[in-house]
Amino acid sequence: MDAAFIASTMARRGLLTPGRPGRVVRQFAALGRWGFGLAGELRQAAARSPERIAVVDDERRLTYAQLLGRAERLAGALPAGPGDRVGLLCRNSVRMVESLIGTTIRGADPVLINTGLSAHQLAEVTKNQGLRVLIHDDEFTDQVALLTGVERLNERRIADMIAETSPEGALSPPARPGRTVVLTSGTTGVPKGARRPTPGGFRPLCSVIDRIPLRAGDTVMISAPLFHTWGFAGLQIALALRATIVLQRRFDAAAAQATMAGRSVDALIGVPVMLQQLMDLPASAKRPSLRVAAVSGSALPGGLAGRFMDRFGDVLYNLYGSTEASWVSIATPADLRAAPNTAGRPPYGTRVAVLGDDGRPVPDGTVGRLFVVNEMLFEGYTDDADTRMCEGMLGTGDLGHRDADGRVFVDGREDDMIVSGGENVHPGEVADLLAGLPQVRDVAVIGVPDDEFGQRLAAYLVLRDGETLDHEAVRAHVRRHRARFCVPRDVVFLDELPRNATGKVLARELPRNG
Repeated sequence: MDAAFIASTMARRGLLTPGRPGRVVRQFAALGRWGFGLAGELRQAAARSPERIAVVDDERRLTYAQLLGRAERLAGALPAGPGDRVGLLCRNSVRMVESLIGTTIRGADPVLINTGLSAHQLAEVTKNQGLRVLIHDDEFTDQVALLTGVERLNERRIADMIAETSPEGALSPPARPGRTVVLTSGTTGVPKGARRPTPGGFRPLCSVIDRIPLRAGDTVMISAPLFHTWGFAGLQIALALRATIVLQRRFDAAAAQATMAGRSVDALIGVPVMLQQLMDLPASAKRPSLRVAAVSGSALPGGLAGRFMDRFGDVLYNLYGSTEASWVSIATPADLRAAPNTAGRPPYGTRVAVLGDDGRPVPDGTVGRLFVVNEMLFEGYTDDADTRMCEGMLGTGDLGHRDADGRVFVDGREDDMIVSGGENVHPGEVADLLAGLPQVRDVAVIGVPDDEFGQRLAAYLVLRDGETLDHEAVRAHVRRHRARFCVPRDVVFLDELPRNATGKVLARELPRNG
């Protein structure tokens, strides 16, 4: 069954098209020798399509052959060895890609660091992850200046190391392949390191592109940060597809829209807040050639899916996953048209269960804890912290349910649910309701302490330009559609919600009343 699924998916996505025999042989030999990690995927792409543009950013463009050559020279000069950990504090750029792949070629473990970390968090990550080397963009020079016990390499130093290192000829795979470490979001403290597994074959790739129709040779704009699980996965997929990768250091909706039109971008890989920012722009007279807009990292705000597809076409795909689980489910445009707040269905090779407190499956429509198993579950935290498992399945930490058609819905985080006056309340349910108000551009709902009821809901709203809404109208809307204990007692209007680089709301930075 696996072989038939893999062959069919690869054929549909253009991965089995005929090529020059010598190149095809070298392509599969590279995968056989180097595996399906970043180093192997780059080598197979360079063997098959050496002249194709591999990556483009605001300053440079490199072919696959050039990217491989630069990554290999950096690997030869890197002051780290197999098993050492190398931190990367970089925005999306060619330099980030060549540094990341050069680290894996060397056999060192790249640690992908969120560019939004505070100085304290960065110092803790450096210590906790045992970094030997830190590669960083120049803009972070002051932030890293006080770090101790780690060798710091800025943009100029990386460029010099590549320029000054002679190619060593054919390199051999390291005895111990580098293992990528992705940090959790760190929205509530110091982020933990999660060890990402290396794919063992074609099935993980096919599981995703079976649902999200990315094709070999596409032009793919990766706007999700490369340090984030979804941005990193986008890079893995794009290399496997021998795609042309378009990067911008910072996401700017107007610049992204212009780039998509100017470069005939086939696919956008981003996070939901980026779609919202694109929708805030005036609609262009000509619809972009976009065939796929694939997002992950946070929930789609209510109504956004339909509005986006009405403007850009039925091209939206929403992947629900996490740093630990990789993916759980994928919603296609048809899913999102039928149920705009769905997280979709599990892809091939993935099993999802909705379990009650007793560990048994609950009926369709009943909210329970979401558990998942697939071949790309993370290998554990670098500090060996415990993970929640049930009969071999990983707990996502989310509450959710499944409908009669098998679609998965996420109802909120387990630790976000509050008890107000003895009633269980899910803030995400109220946030989705308020997001449907035509005046509302963005919304967050959280639980806050309450002397009388234990906890209460607080709603934070960002209105669209020129719109007005008062506190009581917000409460009345919730009162009409939900139980009385779901009505937020605090309603706060803000110019913007505080979000991290992947679009998650930073609850600790929301103002508190009382």
